[in-house]
Amino acid sequence: MLNILSVTDDKNRLNNLIFGPKLGNNSSRFCTELRTVKIITLTTDMGLKDHYVAALKGTILKLFPDAQIIDISHNVRPFDVAEAAYYLQSSIQDFPEGTVHIIGVDSEPMINFSGSEGAFPSVMKFNGQYLLSNDNGFFGSFLAENKHEGFYRIDDVLSNPELFRFPTKNMLIPAGCKILNGADVESFASEFGSFKRAFAPSAVIEQNLIKGNVIHIDNYGNLITNIHKDIFERFGKETPFTIYYRHKDYHIDEISATYNSVPSGEKVAIFNDNGLLEIAINRGANASNGGAEKLFGMRIGDVVRVEFTPRGSRNTLESLF
Repeated sequence: MLNILSVTDDKNRLNNLIFGPKLGNNSSRFCTELRTVKIITLTTDMGLKDHYVAALKGTILKLFPDAQIIDISHNVRPFDVAEAAYYLQSSIQDFPEGTVHIIGVDSEPMINFSGSEGAFPSVMKFNGQYLLSNDNGFFGSFLAENKHEGFYRIDDVLSNPELFRFPTKNMLIPAGCKILNGADVESFASEFGSFKRAFAPSAVIEQNLIKGNVIHIDNYGNLITNIHKDIFERFGKETPFTIYYRHKDYHIDEISATYNSVPSGEKVAIFNDNGLLEIAINRGANASNGGAEKLFGMRIGDVVRVEFTPRGSRNTLESLF
C-alpha cells in the first residue's frame, strides 16, 4: 500500500509521483509552460465536409508548432458575419488574455471598385485578446456598445493578389501567428480609424413592453433572443410579465433558474450563461422529440415580446373585474 505521508515529505518523490520520473524535477517549469500556452481559435462558415479547416490547422502548425488550436464553430451560416459575431460574443470571456481569434467568414477582401470603402483584413484588440477578420461588418457587430483597444488594417494586402484565393489561410492566419510569436501588431498592420458594422437587430423598449428577436437557434433547437437580463430587470424583478412568441397562444409567464425547473417536454424560459433570454423545451432536441424551433415553428428573426403589467396598470385593474 502506498504511504502518501512519506511521499509528501519528499518533494522530489512527490513530483515523480504526480508528473513521472522524467518530468518530476522540472514540474515547476512544466506548470509555467502550461499557464503560458498560446491559444488560437477558429470560427468559420466552411463546415467540416471539405478539407478547408484541415488546411487552416496545418498552416497554423507550420507557422507556430506550439499553438493550441480551438474550434469555436465551423457551422456559421455562409457569409453571415452577424452570426459569427454572436459566437465570439458568447465565448470570448472564457479565453485568457493573449488569445488570437481567426474569423474566416466572408473573408475575401473587397477592393474599391464601386466607390465603396472596400473590405480589408484587419485586427481588433479587445480585452487583451486579438480578433482577425475581414472588415466586412463583423467587428462592429461583435463590439456593439463596447470599446476596443485598437483597430488595425493588415498591410500589403494588394501586393499579393494570389493570396486572395484562400484569404483566411493566406492572410489572417499568418498575421495571427505573428502575434503568437510576440510580434507587435503595428509591425505588420496600420492603425485605422473606423470599421463596418453588419446589421443586427437590437431589443426595443417601449412602455411596459420589450420587443426582441430570435438571433440564434442552437443545436438543441433552443431559441436564443437578443433580450438581455439587464434590460428585462429595468422593469423590476417583481413585476408580473408574459413572454409571447409566434402568436398569443404561445406564452410563458415566469423565468426559471434551469431547464430542469420544469418537467421534461415542457416549455421553459431562462437567462442563459451570457444573460440572454432563451426559450426552450426541457430535454427537447430537434434531432429527437423536437426542440423549441420545431415545436413552435420559430425561425431566426422572429419577434419575441415581453409584456409587463405593473401593479396599478390598466391591465392589472381590468383583471379585477
